[in-house]
Amino acid sequence: MCDHLTIKSGYGVHKLRLKFPGDESLLFRDCHFQYEKGEKILFLGPSGCGKSTLLQVLAGLIPHTIDVPMKAEQVMVPESSAVVFQDPDSQFCMTRVDEEIAFVLENLQVPREEMPAQIQKYVSAVGLNLEDVHTPIHTLSGGMKQRLAIASAMALQPEVLFLDEPTALLDLEGTNQVWETIRQLPDEQTLLIVEHKIEQMLDVIDRIVLFRPDGTILADGKKEEVLANHQEQLREYGIWYPGIWKDRLIYRSDEKISDQADSPLLSLRNFQVLHSGNVKLYTNHVDLQKGEWVAVMGKNGAGKSTLLQGIRQLLKTKGELLYKGSPIVQDDLQEIGFVFQNPELQFVASTVWDEVAYTIRQTSKNPSEEEINRVVQERLELFALWEHRQKHPYQLSIGQKRRLSVCATIHGRHQILLLDEPTFGLDAQNTFSLLDWLERLRQGGTTIVMVTHSEEIARYYADRIWWIEEGCLLKVSSDEEDGKECGDGGNCARDVASSSKS
Repeated sequence: MCDHLTIKSGYGVHKLRLKFPGDESLLFRDCHFQYEKGEKILFLGPSGCGKSTLLQVLAGLIPHTIDVPMKAEQVMVPESSAVVFQDPDSQFCMTRVDEEIAFVLENLQVPREEMPAQIQKYVSAVGLNLEDVHTPIHTLSGGMKQRLAIASAMALQPEVLFLDEPTALLDLEGTNQVWETIRQLPDEQTLLIVEHKIEQMLDVIDRIVLFRPDGTILADGKKEEVLANHQEQLREYGIWYPGIWKDRLIYRSDEKISDQADSPLLSLRNFQVLHSGNVKLYTNHVDLQKGEWVAVMGKNGAGKSTLLQGIRQLLKTKGELLYKGSPIVQDDLQEIGFVFQNPELQFVASTVWDEVAYTIRQTSKNPSEEEINRVVQERLELFALWEHRQKHPYQLSIGQKRRLSVCATIHGRHQILLLDEPTFGLDAQNTFSLLDWLERLRQGGTTIVMVTHSEEIARYYADRIWWIEEGCLLKVSSDEEDGKECGDGGNCARDVASSSKS
């Protein structure tokens, strides 16, 4: 492809060939891509098509830092660049927020006396509002970590800024804040962006590169032309595009599995979730019904993940947690499935196939190998992972890892599913496939509790929304626009922390 082209100016790669170990075919076959200084480009395509991989090649990470076999006739990378990865934990060098940015400033030989003001400048630019910038990074929520990663990248003042789904873990306010910060960068700043959530950032970019599922480039041009001329392919490949939710005709069934008169499946009474002896989440009284879908929403760091971890008893709790009317015990937890925000936290096997098979062996009574093989194949095909079955889970894209974490976690014994942002990093096709699959489980009686930043998921799939603000769980029915009712009667986590030390 493009044999007559060479890179005569700017940056890029010519006749790139790349193959991951264990893969049967090349991801890129004679790929050519070139860009000039000052361009702002969006890589758009389905999950797993190679967008992030190409970004890493263009940044020089592959093959120099990440050892992946590749060949190219030309590779021209910028002298100064910064990369923001999908997973912020993978790029931190230090243990505290101010130290992370100070590490960058030290490398730029910024005088020590100027550092505090510079650190505060970049922290404020991405809306990372902290009482103390010396906060340990591990205590931040996923979205807050992503803001820190972006702040550190901006502090480098790079010639080219590579952004790999920089807002995947952010709430709507955080997403808008990041793109507003990007808009304020100098006109000469070069940007290469991989992103699924494009409606908030289309004005940031001027060029779109559209990928097919096999990694070949379908279109490359002005954003207006690519979006207008390739609507059919966007729908066919399951790529997010403006207005896609309105094109969805059917979302979920209105069938109710149970009503509020039934005994609650799960009840929280004066419930507190603790971390390091401090109350991080508190509610006075909230119930879950069988077959209910609850969306858990709130700003980054509000306590959404903390709530799920407390229910699943992964964090210490106080108060009452009642399951089917009785205090919850260890055996009950086998009926409550949990999908982490970071999918890598749950992987235990060395291949995708074995990851799913492990769950089946652990949750079924003496399954035959024939039954295991049947169920594994069925699930991998459902989650579009069959062709990756022999890969190590860490070799997958972030969207594929997310699908695997859901696929391998859920089994038939679960009465409640706790899912922490299960759709982040997914393209449209896999998002809707996952949501429709969860809806089928709900119709079968499974209760869904999902942390999400998607207003569309809450609107079209959830029965109720639980809003969390500053450690306080608020009950809000999905059909009430102004009906927030504090589940704890007004006593939020910040009010009870002093009296609730462990």
